[in-house]
Amino acid sequence: MPASTLLNQLDRLNSIGVALSAEHDHKRLLETILLGAKELTNADGGTLYSVTEDNKLKFEIMRTLSLDIAMGGTTGKEITFPPLPIYLENGAPNTNMVAAYSVVNAATVNIADAYLTEGFDFSGTRKFDETTGYRSKSFLTVPMKNHENEIIGILQLINAIDPETNQIIAFSDSHQRLVESLASQAAVALTNQNLIAGLKRLFESFIKLIADAIDEKSPYTGGHCQRVPELTMMLAKAAIDTKTGPLKDFSMSESEIYELNIAAWLHDCGKVTTPESVMDKATKLETIFDRIHLIDHRFELLKTQRENAYLHKLILAASGKPVNIKHMMHDIKVIKKQLDDDKNFIRKVNFGTEFMKPEDKQRVKEIANYEYKSDSGQSVKFLTENEVYNLTIERGTLTPEERIVINNHIVVTINMLEALPYPKDLRRVPEYAGGHHERMDGKGYPKGLKREEMSIPARMMGIADIFEALTSRDRPYKKAKTLSETITILGKMKIENHIDPDIFDLFIREEIYLRYAEKFLEPEQIDAVDVANILGYKSN
Repeated sequence: MPASTLLNQLDRLNSIGVALSAEHDHKRLLETILLGAKELTNADGGTLYSVTEDNKLKFEIMRTLSLDIAMGGTTGKEITFPPLPIYLENGAPNTNMVAAYSVVNAATVNIADAYLTEGFDFSGTRKFDETTGYRSKSFLTVPMKNHENEIIGILQLINAIDPETNQIIAFSDSHQRLVESLASQAAVALTNQNLIAGLKRLFESFIKLIADAIDEKSPYTGGHCQRVPELTMMLAKAAIDTKTGPLKDFSMSESEIYELNIAAWLHDCGKVTTPESVMDKATKLETIFDRIHLIDHRFELLKTQRENAYLHKLILAASGKPVNIKHMMHDIKVIKKQLDDDKNFIRKVNFGTEFMKPEDKQRVKEIANYEYKSDSGQSVKFLTENEVYNLTIERGTLTPEERIVINNHIVVTINMLEALPYPKDLRRVPEYAGGHHERMDGKGYPKGLKREEMSIPARMMGIADIFEALTSRDRPYKKAKTLSETITILGKMKIENHIDPDIFDLFIREEIYLRYAEKFLEPEQIDAVDVANILGYKSN
């Protein structure tokens, strides 16, 4: 072989090696390996097999130039041939098939003419040739070993072609050395890719495990950590695809989309530290249990005590005079009716609302001043200061102190995420995940960021988190809202500079809310949305 040809082949081998190191797509990587081997040897055909966990050789890619065969890899044409067994049913090695033999013996097999070679079963090859009119002659079968000396695949080339005569020739020793060198580099590239893919799957599984644990921790947020990523990805795709409006130039690479998805899955990871007594506080009086039942008993006790006190006064006042039983029963009924009304009122305000009227707060305080006798006969205020404090919570079921505890989950989330050693393409995960409670006017938390200080993906997560929370049917302090109710609230939030206006308009224009609803909401929640009358909405 001329020195110039050898140098060209070595140079090409080096180029292929560089390409293998840079390729991240598994199918394209396999394709590069096989096509590179064919180019180095001027082979007409070739097959690349991967070794499966159940000891079989799976067809990954097939190419035969003269027959115009291209299957597997990026072609989209599936290879339907069954995998080749490396071991027979009795456990003996399958040494009849040359590819399996190469695996079992960890050796290269170079055959000048398959029809003249003994020891291997080429009956399938002959049948293929009879069907297609092809002549399978020279074979070069090379095992691909990883860094642990394990065979992870087989590279098999068929029919080396003499570039001058165009005739089929045997694979030369230099061909064999080149392909063995390529197979070694390919095995390293495949192993690295498999290791990276394995670590990526482990990372993703761990992230979803954390999300599932948070959802399982509270029956009232079940599914939130799974639904927010879905909605975030819908928003991201719509923003990328839109050709009109302020977001028409927005784009994200595949790695950036992956980064956002990871952030969405981790956006509430700090809730692992939030006490269940706060996270699951379904009513204002709930601690470890709902204290409304204690107050119910107090009302019954107070009714009895007031009835007894009334009867005692009546007896003293009568002093031998006849008693008007009808009048007495009416007075007792009035006493009980008032206390029953008060009890029902307390039970009602125990459930959180979006706004508690001042007169309702005052009534709670008046009821608190009722007195009843303790077991020791002492007069006791009907409600404790803590009970009054909780029952007069203006919005929801959380006290200001408990709301601080809940809000602290985002601080914990940021601290947790910023402590991780991210690769370059995941470095914005803390920023994306930590911004979903910020507001466009800077009144959000924990950092009080304004719109211009936040990335578009972080703003997307804010809308996704709010929409999911409003429509969620498993929150303890509210009934799940319908689409029209939720869109109305979001529209107000846009006007109040709470959420990003451009993303909100995109959310409505592309009907992302409807696609999400059809997938996750109950049928009774999916009511008609009058787009023309949505507060603050701009169609373009």
